[in-house]
Amino acid sequence: MAEIQVGIEGEDAPAAAEALLEIPGISGTYEVPTQREGTLAAIATIVGIVGGAVALAEQIRKWHQEWQESHPGKQFDVIILDPDTGNRILLEEATIEEITEILKSLSK
Repeated sequence: MAEIQVGIEGEDAPAAAEALLEIPGISGTYEVPTQREGTLAAIATIVGIVGGAVALAEQIRKWHQEWQESHPGKQFDVIILDPDTGNRILLEEATIEEITEILKSLSK
């Protein structure tokens, strides 16, 4: 089974990962790796989705935008690893279509 890894860096990264995994239709876990040079980070692993990939992609995009708006002036970077290609995309620059394609890899 494919897994999508989402790396989150910034203040409150563990809380952001928890909020991501609370989106209805997404199942997975997150871990907080050993801190390096004061950077807060969390890695969420999405192992399953229920419902349409497009709708979930929109929810992920909305989660990202809301988190950025609620934490103005703070670093918040989210990187999604595509399990099929190994490519990494920065969520801030990703389109709904790109996120959807990555989520579709879970349903294969």
